Amino acid sequence: MRAVGLLLAAGRGQRFDPSGAQHKLLQPLPDGRLVAEAAADALLAALPQVLALLPANHDSHADALSTALQRRGCRLLRCKQAHLGMGHTLAAGVAASADAQGWLVALADMPWLRPATVCAVRDALRERDTLVQPLYAGQPGHPVGFPPRYRAALLALQGDRGARAVLAGQAVWQIETRDAGVTRDVDTPADLYLA
Repeated sequence: MRAVGLLLAAGRGQRFDPSGAQHKLLQPLPDGRLVAEAAADALLAALPQVLALLPANHDSHADALSTALQRRGCRLLRCKQAHLGMGHTLAAGVAASADAQGWLVALADMPWLRPATVCAVRDALRERDTLVQPLYAGQPGHPVGFPPRYRAALLALQGDRGARAVLAGQAVWQIETRDAGVTRDVDTPADLYLA
């Protein structure tokens, strides 16, 4: 099964900087990588193809983000309806990867995800052909694996709930992990420095 990574990077991140002067995905981490680059690297280490889903606008932040992610090896998709919410963005990514044999959905503001965890989700998706999600300390996280039979449900997504509507009421294979990166994201500047 050849799964495609979908990296959701189209959000505005308004909680990080309400003024819009700084974009959280473009903030440097202690190792020198940008937040979005680190998130992309975890997917790229495990998957042959990663599609970065970006906003349609061409402001300085969006352009810097697209440059950084393309440099890492991601394919890019500017999502015309990203402003309507994560569901629209995810549906656009699935539509643009019609030949995929499954998807691993990750968030670009989760830079601490370990490549080994992505590999575990990828392998479980391949072996079980079911929804797959990692857990850390009992909390569900990302990336979430979707087999091809969920294509229609993903294409129908709208609004800002993302894929939660697809997961609701479905059997999900859960993988316990010691990787805190599956639940840790960047919402505020302080999050960049928490140990």
